[in-house]
Amino acid sequence: MDALVTTDWLANELGASDLRVVDATYVDAASGRDAAAEYEKAHIPGAVFMNLGELRDTDTDLPMMLPRPEKFASRMQSLGLGDGSRIVLYDDSPWKTSARAWWMLHTFGAHDVAILDGGLAKWKAEGRDIASGKEQLRHRHFTVWADDKGVRTLEQMKALLASGPGEEGEQVLDARSAARFTGEEADPRPATHAGHMPGAKNLPYTGIFNADGTYKTGDALRQAFESAGIDLDRPIVTTCGSGITASTLAFGLHLLGKDAALYDGSWSEWGADRTTAKVMGAA
Repeated sequence: MDALVTTDWLANELGASDLRVVDATYVDAASGRDAAAEYEKAHIPGAVFMNLGELRDTDTDLPMMLPRPEKFASRMQSLGLGDGSRIVLYDDSPWKTSARAWWMLHTFGAHDVAILDGGLAKWKAEGRDIASGKEQLRHRHFTVWADDKGVRTLEQMKALLASGPGEEGEQVLDARSAARFTGEEADPRPATHAGHMPGAKNLPYTGIFNADGTYKTGDALRQAFESAGIDLDRPIVTTCGSGITASTLAFGLHLLGKDAALYDGSWSEWGADRTTAKVMGAA
């Protein structure tokens, strides 16, 4: 299964015994939306709802940190996602949150995972079947294997910036909007500094999508990263406000055959820490 699948492909595969479809829509309270209620009203037939707002480390004040492996495994099993499953994720979020679910699944050992290109909006626009209510799948065993080599911590990011990227060091790529990156727009979180990490580059996550909400691919996708000043032959660590849209850039890099690391605490941690360096203005 490819990492990015089309609506035609999914329509032909629906009903396969090993296929699991997951609605990974996440929106915050400020949006006025209720993702779980929206799922119950309309979802792709057979899809279960992954509540990303709860699938996090609740022992920290940071908004979207990875949960403990055993918590993740338990939630996946309750959704009917387990060993041997082919998992297709989609969302109906402005932040393309299926990429966050994809990144977590990869981090915890699931590798036959794809994202539906264009998400629920494209599926609906094409007049395809829609279901309502809740789907109930039989529990399946999920063997969790936490691979943290693609996760960066605050201390690791401090060390990276202190040493300087050099010719082989990791490049830091920020997925936030240009206004948030430069500091022109204040951070919405209390006591969080505006601006960005020293030396970071900026590629707003929206820059890797086409006008219809599908992912750019091939040369167009490569050009988006290169135009942001990224050398695709060097290591990259993505960041954003809370770790969500950083996952979107990580998925885009995966489509180019590049496995990037991700700073999970992102600006919600870095920007609020009084010991970290912050800069304003363009990259």
